[in-house]
Amino acid sequence: MIDRATIDKIMDATNIVDVVGEFVTLRKAGVNYKGLCPFHDDKTPSFMVSPSKQICKCFACGEGGTAINFLMKHEQITYPEALRWLAKKYNIEIQEKELTDEEKKEQSDRESMFIVNDWAMHYFQKVMKNDPDGIAIGKQYFRSRGIRDDIIEKFNLGYALQKRDALTLAAQKAGYQAEYLEKTGLCIKGEKGLHDRYAGRVIFPWLNVSGRVVAFGGRLLDSRTKGVQQKYVNSPDSEIYHKERELYGLYQAKKAIAKEDRVYMVEGYTDVIAMHQCGLENVVANSGTALSTHQIRLLRRFTQNITLLYDGDEAGIHAAMRGTDMLLAEGMNIKVLLLPDGDDPDSFSRKHSAQELKKYIEDNQTDFISFKTRLTVENVADPVKRSEAIGGIVKSISMIPDQILRSTYLSELSQRMGIKEQTLLNSMNSMIRKDLEEKERLVEREERSVESGERSVEREIPLTSASAEVERLLIQSVIRDGEKVIYENVETDNGELINLTVAQYISYDLGQDNLTFHDARYNQILEEAVAHSGEEGFKAETYFMQHPDVNISALAVELAIDRHQLGKGFQLKERDGGLKQHVLHLVLDLRLDIIEQRMKEVQQQLRQVGNDMERANALLEEYKKTQLIRDALARQLGKGVVR
Repeated sequence: MIDRATIDKIMDATNIVDVVGEFVTLRKAGVNYKGLCPFHDDKTPSFMVSPSKQICKCFACGEGGTAINFLMKHEQITYPEALRWLAKKYNIEIQEKELTDEEKKEQSDRESMFIVNDWAMHYFQKVMKNDPDGIAIGKQYFRSRGIRDDIIEKFNLGYALQKRDALTLAAQKAGYQAEYLEKTGLCIKGEKGLHDRYAGRVIFPWLNVSGRVVAFGGRLLDSRTKGVQQKYVNSPDSEIYHKERELYGLYQAKKAIAKEDRVYMVEGYTDVIAMHQCGLENVVANSGTALSTHQIRLLRRFTQNITLLYDGDEAGIHAAMRGTDMLLAEGMNIKVLLLPDGDDPDSFSRKHSAQELKKYIEDNQTDFISFKTRLTVENVADPVKRSEAIGGIVKSISMIPDQILRSTYLSELSQRMGIKEQTLLNSMNSMIRKDLEEKERLVEREERSVESGERSVEREIPLTSASAEVERLLIQSVIRDGEKVIYENVETDNGELINLTVAQYISYDLGQDNLTFHDARYNQILEEAVAHSGEEGFKAETYFMQHPDVNISALAVELAIDRHQLGKGFQLKERDGGLKQHVLHLVLDLRLDIIEQRMKEVQQQLRQVGNDMERANALLEEYKKTQLIRDALARQLGKGVVR
């Protein structure tokens, strides 16, 4: 567990702009920052970050919170994992170890897997630096590829010994359990027990966008020839790694991508590494897998401009072609460059300086219209095949969400092909209509399945709207102003004079009649606010927004965030009558709502009482007393008394 003092140290060091900026390209907007929301398909920047308040908020989908909330939601990690992420970023020491049985009850298996992977990465590095075979085989391989030591360090490259259980034995000696060695894919369970997955290979660790080790790639080397490539083996999908959700090199490239406002997409590990060494750092690899929507959206947080950079053989052409429509549909601006025959980004970048490589790319990259036209239409004489190829390009254009850009590409295609623009437009509109009709049919099928009971839909049954809203406003006052004194020199039963804070007054007033909130979180917040009210320096809003219970902190951010000006027009007006009157009014409102609900219950019981006159008289008496209380509360609130 992480103690409170360390948590406070981490939170004091955290800058939410730095944290969010690791995942979202932020632009200055007055005193705040804005960018594309990472939690929904955001086309225009709606995600605001306030450095002064250390909170963020999307004004489209509503997601937001502190740096902790952001990390937990974005990275799908636990509260302790988010703290460890921040501690690593700000160089705050937390003793990392594999979780004990007791800690596992509070932490997830994910954290153990991350810790094991981190240990393994450093193990592979140490082997390559210190072991004779690591130096002679592993390091020699990288040097034969011309990779400098600083680049080896930057990408955390390593080597796995040829002995089949070298890592397994080292990990178990260090205290790591077989369960996590197998779950991460570092080891494979066979008939004779565990053995290493990557034995005899050079190692390429995969870091996710936040810098945590999620997987490994290993290239097998023939020890007799010290460097002959055999094949790759990669980590299997696991709880912390899904290949369709990661891009190799993104962690090392993300700052350069944002700075250059462009990303180069290549195929393999060594392509990324060679281009970094050449001086072009805004490069990532999908490592031979088809691009996924998640990967594209991951990139789009940093830039909308992508250049597909592949070698000019058949495999390179195929790699450049696949995923084009998905990139266009996600609003990416695509350029394509196929390198000269015999070269891939690795070999080509090793022959040129950064300036030469960048100039070559700028001079030779083409937009996807030119690329597809050259490959699929030019030199095609058969009218049917030519028509199908042009239709394929029109289909690609129809995927572009921006209407102006669609029109521009369509006009360019018209000029290239010598076909009337209206003809192409009619064809494109027909394709768009068919897509919309198909989506509508899918929605209709989904709705029918719900109506027929094929899929149950849970609905939360809320409190009465009045009491739910008043309770929410009361606890909002506790979060925002719980430590503020609203009554001074109040005399207690023993003659002592005390001051009452917002939290203390609400707790005292409701406690007179043993009233509690319906939401357990509200009761916890009120109880803790009262307990801390006398502490010097206690500020309820800060305390609850940084609360270790993520349910409490998320609620605190939600209730506090709308008064913070994150953009034009997003500032709450001052309360009429001041804080004291505001709180008193809310408490009376809550009591009035409770009384009115009780009156309705009594009326309902009177209708069902039948011939039991004794019971009927008791209910009538209760109704009269309750009505008197209701009328008195209504007068206090300045509301008309309803007879």
